[in-house]
Amino acid sequence: MDTTSGTAQRTTHALELGTTRAVVSEYAAALRSLTVAGTELIEPHTADGPPPLAAGAVLVPWPNRVDGGRWTHDGVEQRLEVTEPAAGHAVHGLLLRTRYARGSSTAASVTLAAPVTPQPGHPFTLDTSVEYELTPDGVVVRHRLRNAGAGPAPVALGIHPYLRVGDVPARDLTLTVPGRRAFRIDERNIPTGTYDLTGTGDDLRAGVRVGDGPQHACFTDLDVTGGVVTSSLRAPDGRVVELWQEPAFGYVQMWVTDYFPGPGGPADAVAVEPMTAPPNALRTGEALRWLLPDETWTLTWGLRLVQG
Repeated sequence: MDTTSGTAQRTTHALELGTTRAVVSEYAAALRSLTVAGTELIEPHTADGPPPLAAGAVLVPWPNRVDGGRWTHDGVEQRLEVTEPAAGHAVHGLLLRTRYARGSSTAASVTLAAPVTPQPGHPFTLDTSVEYELTPDGVVVRHRLRNAGAGPAPVALGIHPYLRVGDVPARDLTLTVPGRRAFRIDERNIPTGTYDLTGTGDDLRAGVRVGDGPQHACFTDLDVTGGVVTSSLRAPDGRVVELWQEPAFGYVQMWVTDYFPGPGGPADAVAVEPMTAPPNALRTGEALRWLLPDETWTLTWGLRLVQG
């Protein structure tokens, strides 16, 4: 079931299951909106093209940044397109501006697919797909990455949702991330090592008000409970939005902004991003997954509303 107006009809897919509703964009396979029983779980956006500030986008074949857009493969320097000109980095992979093709769908689910083709800085071929399936309390998201080339290919994956709990101001929410370590990030947003969070103001394991905590951080050494890693945003009335991720997502990036393009103009928002590798992974090699020819990697995460 598609939305019904103009360009949006051709580029988005509206899903429904009971009181759970979502809109998925074909651009960057981005989750554009998600509500459960009338409560918004993510910051919605209405862009008909690439999502603003990467909202809800799938970040592949790497999340976050590659310093200077340069890395080395088999002794040869690779030069990616610089897509963050202010800092001079390649950011958020190669499909952020890509329109995915629609695959199978039902009233409550849709699968989108797009290839990563050889290009400057990335001489590899990948088939990628993502399935969104609604549940009574949220959504389950399944990713599939296949090496369609002739040699091993490096892969990392991230997702860029901005979470919310209904109409509660972002900075009044309490953010919990179960990370024991975080990366030091320099003025160019490139990591320079990790540190133990115990006893620091950046430790979010017990929950910290968004307005009082770190504004930009990448967490790792994540606690696994019940087979998943769970981060959350809690509203003062007890409602909680949980983001759960398989342990293969070994990192959580968070970012607080005051210029998310809301319906009334720039607004506060907090991004909570599951990632399989940290920033600059193509250059450092940390947590890259090297897929053999025809090898497939599947990963799952999701969002759910827990009523207070």
